[in-house]
Amino acid sequence: MNAVPSPALGRLSRRSLLAAALVAAPTALAAPTALAAPAPTATHPLLLGTYTSAEGGGTGIGTAAYDTATGAITSGPVIAGVENPSYLALHPSGATVYAVAEQDAGAVTAVALAPDGTYDVLGTRPTGGSGPTHLSVHPSGRWLLSANYTSGSVAVHPIAADGSLGERTDLVTHSSPPPGPGQNGPHAHQIVTSPDGGHVLAVDLGTDTVYTYRLDESAGTLTEVSRAALAPGSGPRHLTFHPGGRSAYLACELDNTTVVCAYDPESGTLSPGAGQSTGSETGYPAQLVVTGDGSYAYLANRGPNSLTRYAVEDGGATLRLLDTVPAGGDWPRQLALSPDSSLLFAANQRSSTVTAFRVGSDGSLAPAGEPLPAPVAVCVLPLA
Repeated sequence: MNAVPSPALGRLSRRSLLAAALVAAPTALAAPTALAAPAPTATHPLLLGTYTSAEGGGTGIGTAAYDTATGAITSGPVIAGVENPSYLALHPSGATVYAVAEQDAGAVTAVALAPDGTYDVLGTRPTGGSGPTHLSVHPSGRWLLSANYTSGSVAVHPIAADGSLGERTDLVTHSSPPPGPGQNGPHAHQIVTSPDGGHVLAVDLGTDTVYTYRLDESAGTLTEVSRAALAPGSGPRHLTFHPGGRSAYLACELDNTTVVCAYDPESGTLSPGAGQSTGSETGYPAQLVVTGDGSYAYLANRGPNSLTRYAVEDGGATLRLLDTVPAGGDWPRQLALSPDSSLLFAANQRSSTVTAFRVGSDGSLAPAGEPLPAPVAVCVLPLA
């Protein structure tokens, strides 16, 4: 696939976006006394993933800005020239964002976030598979990892100093074990690096397996070191690590469960526990996120359109179900916490909205601001 040139619409000012959001924000009421001071506030960017090929979908990576005090979200212009950007990941430097192109000819695209506030589409590389649904950047910042759902494979691309992508250095297809009940083959849904950077884990919904790899950081190749088998037909979709690095949580799409896993950083072995309740009798769990202090976890439930709150206990080894709240939209596909974990965002695919929630000191969720209209919203990425 040829590199995508940087279109005129691909160069947008983050500074202008933030200024517009601040101007659009409602004026605060006068303080009742001289002692009352306005709450501190700041506005930060959001990037939004969508399907450009879907009816009613977007035209590229959406941009918006969120108010840290109120949670209000203000829409911005679009970064054009990026096809079907259904998942986004930020480089550790904050200077580049990467997007999958979830389509038959899978691809990944790099977009530079320049110091002067402009955006520049750097180019696109094929993933070697079809239907990529997830990507992540290795903590070293030198490798981009992607998961091809339809073809059941994972890929590695080198990242240059300017954030652009080189030709793929590896492609691994999940050829065993056999597909789980009702599956027609492997379906790699996610690929992520462990918190210590020692191993790469790929979650495959089709084989009910999480594969652990070691990444050769010189060659950009993956070597399998272990596998974790989930319950047949559970459909593991998304793995989230506890900040402590010795526990991880799996959202299992097909049997509507959450699974707590022990993780051994030295060997890369993941040991799943028994599936536990999502707080809803039916549904299709999408993704878990964990607060920065490791105290609370949240799960997006498609179908019942709810968000489940768990207390994280025993140093990360236990999730205790607390409650569920309405997601405020239809089919919450993906969740993201603001960098300080004070706000939770949900991308609601079928209602084409992004909703925001204030995270209380007890982990409670309270709606913040009005839902943001966002065409076929499937990913939200808050920036600092």
